[in-house]
Amino acid sequence: MLTRGSAGDFDSVDVLNPSVIRQGDAYYNLYSGFDGKTWHTGLAVSADGIAWHKEGRILSPDPRTWEGNAIAANGSALAEASGILYYYQAGDSVVRIGLARSANGHQWQKNAAPVLDVGPNGSWDERGVADPDVIRVGSKYYMFYLGQDRARRQRLGVAMSNDGETWYKLRSNPILELGGYGAFDENGLGEPAVWASHGYYWMLYTGRDRNEVRRMGMARSRDGVQWEKLPEVFAGDQAWNSKVLCDASVLEEGEHLTVWFGGGDAARPDQNIHGQIGVAEIR
Repeated sequence: MLTRGSAGDFDSVDVLNPSVIRQGDAYYNLYSGFDGKTWHTGLAVSADGIAWHKEGRILSPDPRTWEGNAIAANGSALAEASGILYYYQAGDSVVRIGLARSANGHQWQKNAAPVLDVGPNGSWDERGVADPDVIRVGSKYYMFYLGQDRARRQRLGVAMSNDGETWYKLRSNPILELGGYGAFDENGLGEPAVWASHGYYWMLYTGRDRNEVRRMGMARSRDGVQWEKLPEVFAGDQAWNSKVLCDASVLEEGEHLTVWFGGGDAARPDQNIHGQIGVAEIR
């Protein structure tokens, strides 16, 4: 559905991490592009969510700030009455989560400081916070994110906010633990995508096994805090996503749940997987 760019483009090596929202009659996809050195965020626009037109790069890391040189991507877009909020990860040695705002999806203004920082020494997220997924339920905002500790374990947690900018981590974190020996998610969890439906919160998330093959699992919760993993595990079934299925973005429109996702044919934990983006429906 969305393929890599030409040689020299900002998304020539990997195209991953879709975050799709509805803007009027169009769909906007804020996705991550890798050029072999740096991750950027690009924008693609579609009338039907299937055929996309790339609008180009919209965010890049600023080495003069806390972002460093490596990444300004892996984000979560949220449509508000005042415009679009985009939460993204950045940082060289320590990854944190930042916020950018736009009235139209093309011109962006970044907050000067991260909106979600790493935890204190000894905490489950002391070495990095990443992969934000932000939803709004009533007047509250919920951010589901990856946290990494000093043992390099990657698990999932949640933070809450009243305004989308000042966030409070829950004491019950992490909310989703690594799988047991031999499980599809024994080596790490990441890239949550959460939505509310039929009295539950539902989550698609990426799991990494010991061989760095990535698949997606599903979990559900009554309150967004206490989660149970469900038995469903989704793997890529085509050549282009045979080793990696990841980065879900879920959009609910009426009775239809559409999922945009990343995939690749090389089993690596981060990049250089020949990443591209596909689409599916949840039924």
